[in-house]
Amino acid sequence: MEYHYGENINYEDYASGRVLYHQNGVPNFPVRLANEIFGRCLSYSKQKENLSLYDCCCGGGYLLTTLALLNKNKMSQLLGSDISEEALQIARANTFLLTKEGIEKRIQELSELYYRYHKQSHQDALISAKRFQYELLQNSSTTGEISSHIFYADALKEIPLKESPNVIITDVPYGNLVSWEGTQNGVNQLLTTLLPICNEDTILGICMSKKEKVNHSSFQRLEKQVIGKRYFEILTLSPLLR
Repeated sequence: MEYHYGENINYEDYASGRVLYHQNGVPNFPVRLANEIFGRCLSYSKQKENLSLYDCCCGGGYLLTTLALLNKNKMSQLLGSDISEEALQIARANTFLLTKEGIEKRIQELSELYYRYHKQSHQDALISAKRFQYELLQNSSTTGEISSHIFYADALKEIPLKESPNVIITDVPYGNLVSWEGTQNGVNQLLTTLLPICNEDTILGICMSKKEKVNHSSFQRLEKQVIGKRYFEILTLSPLLR
């Protein structure tokens, strides 16, 4: 796949467990690929800034938080939901890093770890955190802090959102770490659940296993791509529903 939006740069600042919090068993998503999918979604969106971004299978909030850090000047609100309360605690901690208070707290934690153990990894993480702090402060002085709302929801049943997000990006459960149990066609069930919170301008980037087949009459495919073991589609509402 040819990258158009995900720059070929060093993403080690964004590594899970460095500044962002990590939880065992919660999968992470390649940062460059995430930014590429976001960029492709944005290319179809009428709104290019003050965006509301939603991940309906957010896990520990890694995808949401890295996208917000990389696209600070475009974001106004992050929305994330999951069925795991343990994962949601990590997601709240990660999205809190996008605030002045949150990043200051994380810098203090890393400073104490470095003072106690003098590990190079703690020093490197501290440098990354201070870099995030500087960039977030620069952004908040012009566009304000990015707000976040992390909540419990079963993505195959009902999503309690009153407003439609501008962009929905999610990596649906599959593989060895997580899966949807007892579900034959999870992606299409997910799209049915997402339908009530989508409007004519909502763009969806859904990443899934290559075994999944998207076949939903309410959504129109804008593009699809296979990259390694992953497969993603970019969708919008069918013209018949606009």
